[in-house]
Amino acid sequence: MERIEKLKEFLRQNPKDSFVQHALALELIKMGDDGAAQKLFEDILYREPGYVGSYYHLAKLLERQGNAEAAIKWYEKGLEQAKIAGESRAYNELKSAYEELIY
Repeated sequence: MERIEKLKEFLRQNPKDSFVQHALALELIKMGDDGAAQKLFEDILYREPGYVGSYYHLAKLLERQGNAEAAIKWYEKGLEQAKIAGESRAYNELKSAYEELIY
């Protein structure tokens, strides 16, 4: 819980820090607050579509919630952005998770 409070304090100082938002979202998932985590991931990706690491975590969260259609959409967007950014490792991780879901 202390970690979450520190991350929230960092966000109060810089509300659009994608790295801190991403870290907070991961901590919120650990605490079982998927709704708040989902909002943070979506905020990051709408503001900064090239923040590739958040696509995987958002799509996995949606999969766990049983929302395969939304997860597929985010995987596809992530694949596109990873390709643009030349991030082959992220692309491969997204592709593997995406294929596992659709097949």
